[in-house]
Parts: sequence; structure tokens; C-alpha cells
Amino acid sequence: MTKDQSLVPGLDALAQWRQSLARELASLTKFFTSNDLLSAPSAEISESLRQRLLADKLVVAFVAEFSRGKSELINAIFFADTGRRILPASPGRTTMCPVELAWDDKDPPMLDLLPIDTRREGQSLTELRATRDGWKRVPLDPSNPEALSASLSEVTHTRKVPPDVARELGLWSDTDPEDNPPLDEEGLVEVPAWRHAMINYPHPLLARGLVVLDTPGLNAIGTEPELTLGLLPGAHAALFLLGADAGVTKSDLSVWNEHLGGQSMACFVVLNKVDMLADPLLTDAQNEALIQKQCEVTAQTLQMPRDRVFPVSARTALHARLNNNQADLEKSRLPELEAALTNELLPARQQVLTHALVQGVEQLRAQVNARLRDQRRQNSEQLLELRGLRGKSGARVRHLLDRVQEDAAEFERCVARLTALRAVQSRLLRDTQNQLSSERIRAEVKELQAALNSGWLHLGARQAFLGMCDKLRHALSDSEVTTSEAREMLQGTFRQLNAEFGFSLSIALPPELAQHREDLAAIERGYNRYFGLSETLRMASSAFKERFVRMLVSKLRVVFETAARDIELWHQAASAQMEAQLRDRRRSFRKRRESLERIQQAAGDLEERVTDVEAQSARIEALITDVALRCETLAVIARRGPTGIESEHIEIPFDATTATA
Repeated sequence: MTKDQSLVPGLDALAQWRQSLARELASLTKFFTSNDLLSAPSAEISESLRQRLLADKLVVAFVAEFSRGKSELINAIFFADTGRRILPASPGRTTMCPVELAWDDKDPPMLDLLPIDTRREGQSLTELRATRDGWKRVPLDPSNPEALSASLSEVTHTRKVPPDVARELGLWSDTDPEDNPPLDEEGLVEVPAWRHAMINYPHPLLARGLVVLDTPGLNAIGTEPELTLGLLPGAHAALFLLGADAGVTKSDLSVWNEHLGGQSMACFVVLNKVDMLADPLLTDAQNEALIQKQCEVTAQTLQMPRDRVFPVSARTALHARLNNNQADLEKSRLPELEAALTNELLPARQQVLTHALVQGVEQLRAQVNARLRDQRRQNSEQLLELRGLRGKSGARVRHLLDRVQEDAAEFERCVARLTALRAVQSRLLRDTQNQLSSERIRAEVKELQAALNSGWLHLGARQAFLGMCDKLRHALSDSEVTTSEAREMLQGTFRQLNAEFGFSLSIALPPELAQHREDLAAIERGYNRYFGLSETLRMASSAFKERFVRMLVSKLRVVFETAARDIELWHQAASAQMEAQLRDRRRSFRKRRESLERIQQAAGDLEERVTDVEAQSARIEALITDVALRCETLAVIARRGPTGIESEHIEIPFDATTATA
């Protein structure tokens, strides 16, 4: 394969870029810590950014009806280096449950399988995967391709059960019998043995942060809401596979309309088995025209841009890679698909990470710089005082000692005001947390549940759902208003404290909740489709409705808990700033008193103390410059992005001018 068309270099560059940023961030944090500049909220911001850089994943979902060649395409892209086919892709042996492929070096290579019977127990997939209780665990041996292939064939296993059991599992419908699996001679039906599978495999692409989601066919997709409501919307891209010979069938169109069309993720359509279109009675040009025509028809049917439709032969690509045949690989057209994934997905991930990192570092810089400016002013005042003692009598020194004591006592008056301020701030924070709490979500969801349970056709459920989303949007807006009021209150009080007591308190802008509103809108779009006429029968199932509501609440909680945490960190930063400046000011009074006492005891100490304070001032100036340089260096690395990944230059505000103010 040509290097520039493979996912490997791009993901490798992205991973190295993330790791370099994590190292630079760790170095910056160490620098802040060693100079006693890092407050607890700042440390939390830094650690959150570092964890995001190290744990960032690129999730790509493979979606198709049965026998469209998903497993073969995954084999061609990810497992050709093993020298054989790893995921089962033979006729009659297909993936029967959702499969996640990833690599976590904290765990050994392993295949985890969740029994299908867990669907009757009411627990969500999120709950079950947290503990892995009840999962079947199969160790994998990456060094033995044959054993690895045999182990992974578990995902194709099925069971024979009576229709009543299939109905309990959500795999049999009395109202929509044409979609039911056929009965055998003993009156049994075949169902998947597993509900979900997770493969922890040390593949280079997976180690670089790629996660592959291999979905089963329409029947399993339609009956597992956690796949369509949780896993698929969480993917960054979806590859929708079609048979090139058949084009878009009725069942393909159903999968597209119900699960992919209109989603916010990037979607790529793959016309697989394109080699089957080749007609030996036609010229190469005529065959190519036939392929292009099929691509155009597919794009029009799915209302997709033509450049998002890729004709591919996964089998030819796998064979070419197993035999290191570059010519056949080009004929398979797989490199064109890989190039599109590399050129579109990786820059998008870079931009998201860059934006988060630059904003986070700007927060850190602002908090650290506020503290340094306060220290600089205190030092300047002390230096002015000490220089004024030159040639003064002992009585003058005693007078200054008395004044320092008086100033310190006067300063302590601000403690009561700060305590009152923190009490008001805590109340406003509680108000915001109440607006974004899980209890608020559950209260709003109750009305939706009532509408869903009101009758077989759940009339009014869509209106109830849209009304719930509207109320939750207002909750986000109300929390923004409350936070803005808190900022105005803090800003006014800080201004008074700065004037009366010489603080340099400042308040940053509150966190923007625009991204959280977008996340809520994405949830609304994704879940709104379940209130259409085509989903009436599915929503009539009490088991489906229960899982639907559970997944909905889970998604909403993530959005609201993240928003609440952002606002809480903002409040904590303001409180930490007050505590830090209060502590620094007390330390400054103590140093002034100690230096005057030493001067009173020995006149020669005056010049020594002046020299010390001048050195401290020089150190603070150097720190201010160093903080600005280090933060800007990290921002530049973030904006530059990974080597070899084409991306538009990202302009994210970083106020370097105020760094040295």
C-alpha cells in the first residue's frame, strides 16, 4: 500500500502529536507546581486535559445488512498483517452481535462476550460493561493467527430457542411477522448467542487510538436500542456498506433512514464487491462507466455527496495485502477510501483537541498570571518601603513595625467579607447545579414516560419529547443566566476588594455552554426519529420503551453533568484565587514584619533585605515571561497539528499580550 493513502501514518502522526502535547502539558504543570503557582482547580484542569489527550479515541462504525462484506473489509484494513483472515467472513458465518475492537494496554488480549439472556434482566450495556460480571472471557493469542481466528469465530455463534424466549429477548414480533427468523422442524428459531462482544487486540492502528465498531444486520440493529441510541451516535464516522451488484436495496434503505441518515457523524458509503460488476463482454472503459453510474445512483438515492461514495472490493484488497501485491491493491480501490478517512477524520479530531487544549491552557495562564501580578505588586510595595528606610532612625523602623501590625489587622477585616462572598457564591452554584441535576432530568423525563405509556400508539409522545427537550434547553440557558449573575456579583465585589485592600482579583468569563446545547440538539435529532410511524410497533414494546428511556436519561446526564462540572470548576477557580491571594498577602505581611525586626536588630540587614526583595522581583518578572512563553509554545504546537495531516490553520484566541501585563 502506498504510505500516503494508509490510515497508519495519519493515525501515527495524530498519536505522536497527542503524546507530545501531553508531555508539554505535564512539563508546564510541573513548572507551575515547582513555583507554587498551581491551585487545586488549575491542577484539575491540567489533569483533565492530559487525560483527554492520552485517552482520545477515533471511533469508526461499520454498518450494513448481512452479507455485505463488513468483516472482509475490516480484515483488509486492519488484520492483513497477520497473514490470514481473522474475523469470520465466510458465507453463512457472519457477525451476529455488535463487536467493538480496541486496544487497552492495561488489559491482556481478550474477547469479552455478553450473553444474549442479559437482555431479559433490564440492565443496560453501560452498566454491564463497567464490571464485566457475567461476561464470557476468552483469552486471545495474537502470535497464533489460527487460534486467534478460531477464538474470534465465537461472535458468529447462535442458539435455538422457542418463539416465546425470542419474544422475551426482543427478537420476535407478533405484529411484524415478516421480520421474524424462520421456525425449524422442531418449532425453534435461531437467535444470536451474544448480545455484545469486545475485542482487546494489540493492533498498531488500535494502539494509536482507533476503535472499530462492527455492527450486525438490520434485525439486531433494530432490536438493540443501546446500539442505535448509544454506540452509533457516539461514533465519529460510519462506513455504510452496500453490495455493488444490488445497489441500495429496500432493507439497506431502511438501515440508512432509521440509523444513519441525518446523524451528525461523518458517513461514507462503500459499494463493496465492485469486482462483481465487471462484465467480460465490455471494455474497461465501459465497465468503469458502469461502476461510476452505480455510484451516482447510490449517492442520489441516499442523498449523499458523490465524493462520499466509494466503490471497493474488500476481498481483492485483502488478497492483495496478504500477497503484497500493490497492483491488485490499487485495483481494489481500497486506498482511495483509506485516503478519504485519513484526510477528513483525522484533521477533524485534531481541531477538536486543539480547541480544547488552547482554551484550557489559556484558563491556566490567566489563573497563574493573576497570582503573579498580585505577588509583583506586593513585592514592589515592600521594596519601596525598604528603600525608604535608608538613613532612617530606629524610631522610624519601630513606627513602620507598628504600621505593618495595623495594616495586617485592618487587612483581616476582609476575611469576613470574603466569607460572606463565598456563601453567596455557594448558593448561586447550588442553584446552577439544581438546574443541571439528574433529578431535573428525571423530572422532565417523567412526562415523556407518561405519554409513552398512555396507549398503544403513544399519541402525544413526540410532543412530550420535544417539550422535554425544550425545557432542558431552558435549563441550560437558566444556568448560564445564573452563572452570569454570579460573575457580575463577583466582579463588583472584587473591584471593591481590590480598591480597599490592594488585591488583584479578577474573574474570567464563565464557561460557554454552546457545545452542550449542540450535544442536546444532537440527542434530540437522534431520538426524535423513534416517534415516527415507522417506529410505532417497536415503541409498543414495553421492554424497548424501558431501554429507550434508560439510554435517553444516560445520554442527557452526560451532557448536563459535564456542563455542571464546567461551571463548578469556574466557581472553584474564583474561590481558589481568593484563597491564594489571601494566603499570599498574609505571607507578605509576615515577611515585612520579620524583615523590619531584623533591620531593627542590625542596621546592616537593610541592604541585604533590599537585595533579597529585588531578587524576588526579578524572579517574578522572569516567571511572568516564562509562563507566557511556555503557554504560547504549547498553543503553537497544538495549532500546528500533526506532521503529515492536512488541516486548515486553526485560529483560537490566546491572549499572549496580557501574559506579560
